[in-house]
This record gives sequence, C-alpha cells and structure tokens, in this order.
Amino acid sequence: MEDKRPAVVIYTDGACSGNPGPGAWAAILISGRFEKELSGFVSDTTNNRMELTAALEALKALKEPCDVSLHSDSAYLISAFNQHWLIKWQRNSWKNAAGNPVSNPDLWQALLEQDRLHNIRWIKVKGHADNEYNNRCDALAVGEIARNVKAEKE
Repeated sequence: MEDKRPAVVIYTDGACSGNPGPGAWAAILISGRFEKELSGFVSDTTNNRMELTAALEALKALKEPCDVSLHSDSAYLISAFNQHWLIKWQRNSWKNAAGNPVSNPDLWQALLEQDRLHNIRWIKVKGHADNEYNNRCDALAVGEIARNVKAEKE
C-alpha cells in the first residue's frame, strides 16, 4: 500500500518597484495547523520573474513529494500549467506562439522539475482582493522591497 503524500497549501506572490526594477517574492506554506512564511529580494528583476520565483522557492522548500494546492494571482504562471503552454513551448524549442523566445526559461524548467516531483494543482486567485493569504504574500513581498531598497540607500 502506498503512503499518502503530505497535503500542503501554498500561496505565492511577486512584486516589483518598476518593471524592471527592485523586486521581491513571498510565499506562505500551510500544512495542517502549521504555517511558514518565505520571502526574498532581487535588486534588478521583473514582476514575472518574481511571480515564478515565489512558486519555485515555495516548492523547493518542501522536504518530500507532496500533494500541493498552489494559489497565485499570476495568470501567466497558472495558465502556463493549466492551459498547457509549457508543453507547447517545449515542443517549439522554448518559443511562444508568436515564435519569440519564451521569457524566463530557467525558471520554467525548474518549475517543471518541481511539477514532476509533486502533485500540484495550480489555482488562480484574484489579486489585491479579499484573499487573506494572497494579501499577506503581497505585504511580505512589498515589505522586502521597502526594507532592501532602504538598506541599499544607507
């Protein structure tokens, strides 16, 4: 009999002050009654890179294969998995429907590795609305930017 994988709920968000500009990512991992917050800062990046990084870093923090419900307000991230854009991009040598190179292939490839490791449901949430965890992730990411930009100026 196969052991059941641990169930984890993840909320992620990325933020950028300017695009490109200083950016940050944040994630909240929830398993049972336990919660863990993660966040990080990048001095020169894009909003999409931060959205992808948030999901990637949250998944990399898992210590074993899990059943994951990953919530993001990034239509780009969620659609790439749920609408099978990644399959098409790979078939087209990492080119999009217009024939242009896909942005952030390094992050997409790392996310695909995580998707193979875990059983992930990719769930779109409305950003800046009434979702408590999405709002907390946004506040964590924005706070990372503010703290780090202030520290760089000092």
